[in-house]
Amino acid sequence: MSPESRTPIDGADALLADLDGVVYKGAGAIPYAVESINRVAGRMRVGYVTNNASRTDASVAEHLRQLGLSVEPNDVITSPQAAVTLLTELVPAGSVVLAVGGEGLTFELVKAGFVPTASALDNPAAVVQGFATTLGWEQLAEASFALHSDVEGGGIPWVATNTDWTIPVARGIAPGNGTLVSAVHSAVGRLPVVAGKPEVAIYREAVTRFGAEHPVFIGDRLDTDILGSNRAGIPSVFVLTGVDGAKQLLAADERSRPDFILEDLRQLDQPYPAVERSESGVVRVGSAAVRMVENRVTLEGSVDAGGADRIDLIRAATAAIWSSGLAIYGIDIEPNLLDALGIPR
Repeated sequence: MSPESRTPIDGADALLADLDGVVYKGAGAIPYAVESINRVAGRMRVGYVTNNASRTDASVAEHLRQLGLSVEPNDVITSPQAAVTLLTELVPAGSVVLAVGGEGLTFELVKAGFVPTASALDNPAAVVQGFATTLGWEQLAEASFALHSDVEGGGIPWVATNTDWTIPVARGIAPGNGTLVSAVHSAVGRLPVVAGKPEVAIYREAVTRFGAEHPVFIGDRLDTDILGSNRAGIPSVFVLTGVDGAKQLLAADERSRPDFILEDLRQLDQPYPAVERSESGVVRVGSAAVRMVENRVTLEGSVDAGGADRIDLIRAATAAIWSSGLAIYGIDIEPNLLDALGIPR
């Protein structure tokens, strides 16, 4: 198969998809996401991997079905599920565990045989912290009290479902679980074991459940989805429908660079254009091209910033910058190229 005919999912036996910023934003589906995933689902198993710890797998599956996807609870992998798997390695079965989070977290704890509590006075064997929109100072204080209860012994185990700093919602970008974990960290002076992206536990959970030998992961965040996928050794696909955009892609460090970059999910099963390089420093993808000489990147020709060429221009610019070996702060990007990429000056 030639590079020009390859699609991001060729050779895959499972598609693992992030949710917030990939499938939906708030309650509504992202344009083209549902029909694109349904098309891929005819070829392989699709799993939905989310760091959001506030809902159960059944609740997430119901939401996805309402959007038009064919989903069962077992198709959903949540960070509470990965957190509970980690917890089983840290404390005995049946232990009392302080749960800081929502229904998604307490449901998984009970299902695994743990006894959730909301009070540090119950002498919990561990603390598990996840996201919920109703969390406040009292719950965070209980976590701090419990984690301080065994200072001489180094403290009881503390597992966080995830540490996403932000979460995309219908009205914009809001604080995520990472901000709440950071508040407890500031109070207790230690860090938790993390189950969700970008740590590999949640990826292992998904791969094991689906028995996937050649999975592909798609996400919208470089610092969680793509970094975690790369750590887990899973080919990564980045889609420009969520938190991160062209600016973050250009600046991505080597650990956080995806294998594929898509404008939207319609391109999941479309041929992915090859990168062509010339001795004069021109990097071309499709009809878009940039030139990189020393540390300066310039636009070759003209590109409609709102048209189909923009995604190929992003691919060409990232290919040029990533292969240069230079950090983004050492690169001079031509203003016209920034405009064509849709990056504010």
